[in-house]
Parts: sequence; structure tokens; C-alpha cells
Amino acid sequence: MRVKKEGWLEERVNLEPIRASLLDRKIPKGVGWLQTLGSATLITFVALVVTGVMLTMNYSNSPDHAYDSVQYIENEVTYGWLIRGVHHWAASGMVVLAVLHGLRTLFSGAYKYPRELTWIVGVLLLLLVMGAAFTGYLLPWDQKAYWATVVGTNIAGEVPVVGGFVLKLLRGGESIGAVTLVRFYSLHAAIIPILITTLISIHLFLVVRIGIAAPQRRGKTHSAVESR
Repeated sequence: MRVKKEGWLEERVNLEPIRASLLDRKIPKGVGWLQTLGSATLITFVALVVTGVMLTMNYSNSPDHAYDSVQYIENEVTYGWLIRGVHHWAASGMVVLAVLHGLRTLFSGAYKYPRELTWIVGVLLLLLVMGAAFTGYLLPWDQKAYWATVVGTNIAGEVPVVGGFVLKLLRGGESIGAVTLVRFYSLHAAIIPILITTLISIHLFLVVRIGIAAPQRRGKTHSAVESR
């Protein structure tokens, strides 16, 4: 009788059930590239976290030094131009992929029972992704970033009832200045990533627990209509 040998870590922690629940899952027929948009969004988020940590090591969130620190990253840090470039394009890609993932879920009806909670968490994730993109836009502290933030916060200030409060909360005062930069940096580099990581964990748990929705088949839909 052949005895299966287990690794040192597996023998003590027993990770096999976790691996099996994550990887050994039945996939519905008809699943294609459109069903990989969520995974692609997750990959861009990982790239953003890795490059973001590298950028924070050389970035200064002071109005006097923010722009100069960005130039230092671009011109002095080893492969700094590449790190910032990957971060920039991964941020744009994450927004696009998150929107496409949400649209695919909406138009395919994958938000319906029993996946309503998965859909709600996904919508919250999309809002946080938009918030991360918006707060990160100010950090280079150049004219383009400054005036884009002025426009963006003015739009937020037009929200009925709570607009004035939201405007002061974002800016930290009547106009954009040092407090605004610090608040946007805190949101972009710490608060929003923590929230995104938490919701991604919940989202993935729900996807594994409930499963993914099978793609709709046109043939079945037509036959069902004809039989009525």
C-alpha cells in the first residue's frame, strides 16, 4: 500500500481543503473571455498595490515638494519612470475593466438571485475604484491635476443637501491646498486600498461560495418562448 507523503506545512496546517474550494470548482458551459474581466481587474489592482508601495517610498505629500518628488521618481529613481508608468496605465485599465465587468454582469443577468449580494459588493467596489482614480489624480500636484481636482470637487459640491459638506470634507477648507493634498494622499494610499482589499475578499468569497452564473443561451430562450 502506497502512503501519500504530505509536506511539512500541509501536515500541520492542512491547506488542501482551502485549495480545493478555490481551484477545484465546476465551471458552467459556455464560459469565455468575458467571464475573465473580474480576474483581469484583480490583476491590475495587484499591480497598483505593488507599484504604489514603491512610489510612496519616494513621494512627498507636501505642496512644496510633491511635484519635485514626482520628477525625482521619473528621472532619478532606478526604473522610476517604468514604475510610475505601470501604475498610471494599471489605474486606467482597472477603471475600464471594472466598468466592463459590471456591464457584463448587468446585461447577462448575473446579478439576479442568488447573487444579489455579490452584485452589491461589486457596485461598492466600482465606486471605490472611481474614488481611487479621482484622489490619485491630484498627487502629481501640477496645473493639470490641480484644475481637474477643482472641477471634480465643484461637481461633488453640487450634490443636493450634502454637497457643501462633501466639498469641505474633500478640500479641507474653502480652496484646494495643503490639507487637500494630504487628505487625497491618505485616501488614495491607505484608506481606499484597505476598503478595496476588504471588499475584494468578500466578493471572492461570495463568488466561490455561490458560484458564477452560467452564460445565457439564445437557443434555450427562443425555445422557451415558443413553447408558451
